[in-house]
Amino acid sequence: MSYPPDPAAPEPGPVYPDPPYPGTPAPPYPGSAVPAPPYPGSAVPSPPYPGSAVPSPPYPGAPASSPPYPGSAAPPPPYPGSAAPPPYPETPAPPSYPGGAPQYPAAGAAPSYPAAPTAHPGVTPTYPSGPQPTATAPPYIPPQTPPAAPTPAAPPEAPAPDDLDYRHAGSRIHVAAHQRGADATAIGQLAVQVPGFLVSLAVVASFAVGILGTAMGWLVILAWLASGALVFHRPTELAFARHVMKLRAPLAEERARLEPVWREVTARAGIEAHTYELMVENSTDLNAVAAAGHVVGVTTYALNEIPSSNLAAVLAHELGHHTGGHAWTGLLGYWYSLPGRIAWAFMRGIARIAIRVASVFSLAATGMVYLFIGMFVIGGFVAAWYITVPLVAAPYLLAYVGRQGELRADRQAADLGFAPHLAQVLHHFQAQEDAVKAQAAAQGRQLKEPGGLAKLLTTHPDNYTRLQALEPYLQLGR
Repeated sequence: MSYPPDPAAPEPGPVYPDPPYPGTPAPPYPGSAVPAPPYPGSAVPSPPYPGSAVPSPPYPGAPASSPPYPGSAAPPPPYPGSAAPPPYPETPAPPSYPGGAPQYPAAGAAPSYPAAPTAHPGVTPTYPSGPQPTATAPPYIPPQTPPAAPTPAAPPEAPAPDDLDYRHAGSRIHVAAHQRGADATAIGQLAVQVPGFLVSLAVVASFAVGILGTAMGWLVILAWLASGALVFHRPTELAFARHVMKLRAPLAEERARLEPVWREVTARAGIEAHTYELMVENSTDLNAVAAAGHVVGVTTYALNEIPSSNLAAVLAHELGHHTGGHAWTGLLGYWYSLPGRIAWAFMRGIARIAIRVASVFSLAATGMVYLFIGMFVIGGFVAAWYITVPLVAAPYLLAYVGRQGELRADRQAADLGFAPHLAQVLHHFQAQEDAVKAQAAAQGRQLKEPGGLAKLLTTHPDNYTRLQALEPYLQLGR
């Protein structure tokens, strides 16, 4: 019902009716030709959205109906600007709008409708059959940086110059009467190793006979004596070079560089090139080695960094060691003196342990150990001076014979026409030594020079001595 106006009130403005009671139709909105939306629980259909000429969907039971809102019998109004309501999916689940279902205002307040989502032009929105997924941010795409310009490859290092005078192109001018022999230096090496050989024989005999008995002991002694022939057994030599001296077979490009130079050297000497095995050592030093009876090794630095003429001089020097017998006599003497060396190292270890143990107890005990060791050494000199004296002098004699062998190998290379090139190699060695000394002096250090006895133990003469020995060949222009 409506109440009459108060006569004492001022001139009234527009009069809005009171909200109807539940169960009565609601009055229309001012200025609107369609009825206002009903309150929750009312059977009156909701009005269309403002600005839309499309009537609201029919009540349930009509031929075309959409699922009702929760708690309301009226279907949802269409989107603004749409000619027809969007079709609902055939599912009993209620549609979900972005942000939730519209909330109806309380009594006496104007209804507030949710803003319609912005649709893309030409696309009809459809409602999902399940819960509406939440909007997610687009995946992060890292900024694409242009690929860096490829770094130009470093130019390959220039190979060492091939300045060798290939006089014979591998053909021999003569055949040497002896492909391998033993000069005075080689015989001297064997003579110096005799005392060590006798000590080793005594050590092997003592252990073999003492442990295995007389019969088996003599078999072991004979087998050890015959083992020296392995020095000339090629598979054994190669195994020794690989595992002990750390040499390897040359690669294809290394062999292509090495073999022509080696053939020229052997052709000048009248030596069969295939008599020896060429091997390579991975090293940054300028060096080469004559190993066992048939192995010539050269470092990668000497192979790749020095001119072919200097490489030929180095190989000719090592060939001189082989043809003079220095390599096989040195290895043979070392092998037969090895048991004596092992026994001497064992005795020195026992003496050191005894001194350390005695020093724990008292100074007197330490003095007694030193006195016992001294008496033992003196007794050995007196009882077997012919063995002990050569054993003490052997290292110095071997070093002297080694220095003489180096000078003989230099002369061998000079005889083949490589004296100037060998002199260049020796100057290179001396320049390296001078650079090391200069660097030490710049850092405030002083290199310790070997003393008198230490110099006597060096197996190579100094560079100036070797250059002086080459002077006659250099003056002749050979």
